Amino acid sequence: MKEGLAVTADGQVFRGMSKGAEGVSVGEVIFNTSMSGYQEILTDPSYAGQVIVMTLPHIGNYGVVAGDDQAPAPTAAGLIVRSLARRYSSWRADGSLADLLADRGIVALAGIDTRRLTRHIQSAGAMQIAIGTDVDVTELAELAAAAPVIDGRDLASNVTTSHAWTQPAFGERRGKVVALDLGIKRSIVRELAGQGLEVRVVPLNTPAESIIEQSPDGVFLSNGPGDPAALPLAIATVRLLLGRVPIFGICLGHQVLGLALGATTYKLPFGHHGGNHPVRRLIDGRIEVTAHNHGFAVNLTNLAGGDGETPVLPAADRLRTEFGEIVATHVNLNDGTVEGLACRDVDAFSVQYHPEAAPGPHDALHYFDHFADLIAQR
Repeated sequence: MKEGLAVTADGQVFRGMSKGAEGVSVGEVIFNTSMSGYQEILTDPSYAGQVIVMTLPHIGNYGVVAGDDQAPAPTAAGLIVRSLARRYSSWRADGSLADLLADRGIVALAGIDTRRLTRHIQSAGAMQIAIGTDVDVTELAELAAAAPVIDGRDLASNVTTSHAWTQPAFGERRGKVVALDLGIKRSIVRELAGQGLEVRVVPLNTPAESIIEQSPDGVFLSNGPGDPAALPLAIATVRLLLGRVPIFGICLGHQVLGLALGATTYKLPFGHHGGNHPVRRLIDGRIEVTAHNHGFAVNLTNLAGGDGETPVLPAADRLRTEFGEIVATHVNLNDGTVEGLACRDVDAFSVQYHPEAAPGPHDALHYFDHFADLIAQR
């Protein structure tokens, strides 16, 4: 068993043991507070370019299941845990997390003081980190310091599908949805298909007219990695689709919809990553516990007549855009960020979090029902 090292861009050093593929990896370090679902997290395309720190101390105890992967191949830059289970126990398991890490080429470290690392991220903000084996502290420090930041980077183009593909509806077919793939999870496709919707997944560079030519009953904007402002083509596509077909966006799709409507986005200090984030629904005050995975957020203050520089808790008042009135529908109870949008004059809405969870609570699954109802009404 080899020694492993992790060094942040600002020079913090963490020592542990290598538990995955050998070598060196560099990415933005983030922490995830989920209590389970490490396999789904590792294989979620939204984590492209990021090194994931699990705050739960003991990881890997129930193994991995091939059917739980969220993408054909993981794109996370690495994994850091306090303790990796030596044995796994679950009737569903068909392998260990350590085997998955080695087989998929994921550099991973165990024995790291994840509490200290998490507290450092919280206080210093998101930054790059270099992790690996057979390398010294100086080299890792230089790699981390020289690594490009996430701001301004289009990472979605690296994880979008290379060709269109179709998931048939489960049961009776109620309609057809074109899903713009910004880094879509398999669990999302399953939820849409479970609503009786045929899902046509298309690359993010698919023109609006090509989408309309497929005669969809709705368009879905998926989750994904990177800076939403770095996706001008996807934003332009959504602008051309607004008012022509019902639209539902989540995560990166929520941010792209916000930009298409004229809002702005900004980088959060250390993002929201985990399955236990409380969100308030503004229409009735109901609280939903939700699954999050994003480093950017939508800022509505420019639409409210502000300078757009300092995001504030949005009022429930309707805001004017060239597509009609919109309203913030949800806010995060931890920091007041916008967690949902709804258009009043066109059929379009979005949430910042993951209604399908995988992993996480199912409080918000009803938004797939809402999307299916919008389609049925048309």
